[in-house]
Amino acid sequence: MAERRVADLVAGAAVLAVAFGFLGYAVANTGRAAPAGMLLHATFDRIDGLSAGSAVRIAGVDVGKVAATRIDNKTFQAVVDFAVSPTLNLPVDSSAQIMSDGLLGGKFMALVPGGDEKTLAAGATMTVTQSAVSLEDLLGKFIFNVGELSSNVQKSLREKQPAANP
Repeated sequence: MAERRVADLVAGAAVLAVAFGFLGYAVANTGRAAPAGMLLHATFDRIDGLSAGSAVRIAGVDVGKVAATRIDNKTFQAVVDFAVSPTLNLPVDSSAQIMSDGLLGGKFMALVPGGDEKTLAAGATMTVTQSAVSLEDLLGKFIFNVGELSSNVQKSLREKQPAANP
């Protein structure tokens, strides 16, 4: 009977150790830790869905991670703090865009390198940015335009129909 209690205790300890291992792995890989690399900043009008831990990509290749997002109290713009590989020498005229990873995917930040010979230093702020496009806004514009097009077609057809003879 004592052997069974010891076996149960060892099995329980093993389960707890595995659970803590999974918990530690999850915390380490959720973007909560500060990403390594050169820290840069970018300002946007809106960053819908972009959050700490989101990917930073150039030409579709991951080159960094978003460290944090915040609001600038003076301009009321969104500020994105992100880290890229320190070996990456981004020109000062590079731009940043908030992109969607597919129709239902998450958001990521895409960097488009410029052509200037000067490079961004650590802590620099990118000012050439393109904000996130809201799917809801696009859908609303599409529905409005389809309705307007339909009305115009109906009006045009009515105008071209000959008057009915009594």
